[in-house]
Amino acid sequence: ADGGGGLALSAAPGRAQMFTTVVDTFLEKLVAAGSYQRFVNCYRCFYKLQPQLTRSIYDQFISQLQASIKEEIQEVKNEGNLERLFSSLDKIVEEAKDREEPAWRPSGIPEEDVRSTMVPYFLKHRSYLRRVLREKEEENRKVAESVLMGRDRIVELQQLIQARQQAWQ
Repeated sequence: ADGGGGLALSAAPGRAQMFTTVVDTFLEKLVAAGSYQRFVNCYRCFYKLQPQLTRSIYDQFISQLQASIKEEIQEVKNEGNLERLFSSLDKIVEEAKDREEPAWRPSGIPEEDVRSTMVPYFLKHRSYLRRVLREKEEENRKVAESVLMGRDRIVELQQLIQARQQAWQ
């Protein structure tokens, strides 16, 4: 049953294939809009004199128009690296199907969108900074105790030195 599901997913057309289909449909409609009859209506005098030549010119024009459009679209696809981007987008969509939480969507109000995204991050960062602050305060407290103990020891040693100095004199 699982293998059948995987087969159905791979049979679904990707975005690149859909884009190609849309472009092909566009070209078909463009050619239909520029029908031979419309061409003849525009060049009626020429058609009356040379109908076969008119048909040949029309066929050549349409053929070159389609080739030029396809070439231009292929350049756009290559320059924009659309094939890779389409497959990357397909991959992202496929990975998102398994997610249980909904995707983030902007509300249209930039302040709210930034707040909804940044506040959880800042709260987490604040918590981290507070923890680091407590650790540093504890470390400073221990260092201050050590300094005070060192000062006390210095005072004791100074007193001991003075006592020995007086005893020696």
